[in-house]
Amino acid sequence: MTTTPDQRAEARTPPSIILLIVAISVVASLFLAWLVYYHQPADVAGTQLAFLPALNATFNTLCTIFLLLGFRFIKHGKIKPHRNSMFAAFIVSSLFLVSYIVNHALHGDMRFQGTGHALRITYFALLISHIGLSVIALPMILITFFLSLTGRFPAHRKLARWTFPIWLYVSVTGVIVYAMLSAYR
Repeated sequence: MTTTPDQRAEARTPPSIILLIVAISVVASLFLAWLVYYHQPADVAGTQLAFLPALNATFNTLCTIFLLLGFRFIKHGKIKPHRNSMFAAFIVSSLFLVSYIVNHALHGDMRFQGTGHALRITYFALLISHIGLSVIALPMILITFFLSLTGRFPAHRKLARWTFPIWLYVSVTGVIVYAMLSAYR
């Protein structure tokens, strides 16, 4: 079986692009870790833009909806609605990131006040898995989008099989973490 030049080009994604995406993701993750755990918040009392945590949860909820719609569309072979849904998910995730940065710059990290061993274990298990997978999701999302935008659809499909459930999990657990933080203030 011989391959055409187009098929060989399809198989090779420039390593420099992947390296750039991973580098950007690492820098972004390190910045967020610094912001959350080391930066002194500007408004510790939480009086400015107090709606930001709820807005973040709304963005995560919208992302979840768009991801599920995109998944349904692609399963039914509806490429254009799939693409539109995935772009919408990417946009609301980007808006989430901006809102998250502003919220943490102003207010710092919110502490979980729930009591009880099982509740605290559940919260921290969700939080740790949410944070860990969000760090992994960022470069995966960017690479998956790059593959789609450059027409590398077989590679896009292969990576999207992993990106989708991780991105969905991060979006859903973001809402759950917010709900738990809000319930136990």
